[in-house]
Amino acid sequence: MPYRYTNFLIFLIAMVIISASCKKEENQTEIPFVNVNFSINPNSTQYINLNAVNGWETVSGGYNGILIFRKSINEFAAFERACPYDPLVQGAQVRVDDSGITCFCPVCNSKYIMVDGTPYEGPSRYPLKQYTTIYDGSILYITN
Repeated sequence: MPYRYTNFLIFLIAMVIISASCKKEENQTEIPFVNVNFSINPNSTQYINLNAVNGWETVSGGYNGILIFRKSINEFAAFERACPYDPLVQGAQVRVDDSGITCFCPVCNSKYIMVDGTPYEGPSRYPLKQYTTIYDGSILYITN
């Protein structure tokens, strides 16, 4: 009987230690939904920075603005500018850094690759919210 009691006690202590060491994963704060459905001519002078590959522009729309990045002659990416780490915080709006191909949040210091929105530095484990882009050779359609 003492042997079973000792094993049970060891098992119980091990379970308490394991459960105490496990951290509950943080829940992601959702970026509020805003309907996005517009089009632009990325080759116009209005969006001069989109005229070249790796060019980018910010436009109004979405929850906290939209960042458009030209990945290739015929391919674009459009991202919500609200930082996915904590999108409801004032000022948590991603900005393009000097490289022109990555962006960062000035509030939490998370950094993202603009080709696909992947975080590569900082506390955010979530990618930038991406909108659907369709380019027909002259007009770029951005929707969610």
